[in-house]
Amino acid sequence: LHYGTLLGSRACAHMAAAAWASAFLTALLNTANTFSLPLCHGNALGQFFCEIPQILKLSCSKSYLREIGFIVVGASLGFGCFLFLVFSYVQIFRAVLRIPSEQGRHKAFSTCLPHLAVVSLFVTTGTFSYLKPPSISSPSLDLALSVLYSVVPPMAPCAYTTPNAYLESV
Repeated sequence: LHYGTLLGSRACAHMAAAAWASAFLTALLNTANTFSLPLCHGNALGQFFCEIPQILKLSCSKSYLREIGFIVVGASLGFGCFLFLVFSYVQIFRAVLRIPSEQGRHKAFSTCLPHLAVVSLFVTTGTFSYLKPPSISSPSLDLALSVLYSVVPPMAPCAYTTPNAYLESV
């Protein structure tokens, strides 16, 4: 999959700029909103990094409007990214199915499917972590979900490219 060849360098640059800009603006909004919270339940979190739901639990203000704001902004961006992702995968699978050779299709699918699995893991665990009901919240579940959507996906390329490289050499 040669994105620069298929889309052109200008389209790739625009997509990268849009991704960086939206991530920066979201982080800026979340950071400004989080730092404006008064904390009255101490400042110790039972996590290995700060996450918005955990910080909101420490706040002594009624932060329902903030939580709604976080959810609306996050859901809007997440849904837009999800739609773009689905559209991209439909286009990729259509292109792969047009490959005339069985071996070529297999090679393309062996590249795409692990990536799709990692993206699915990230999306489902992240969505569940932020939208789960408070009644099923526990520190160990929150920690496990945090690891699943923040630590595992970045490490996954190492896990699924090595077997492919090995199989291609055999």
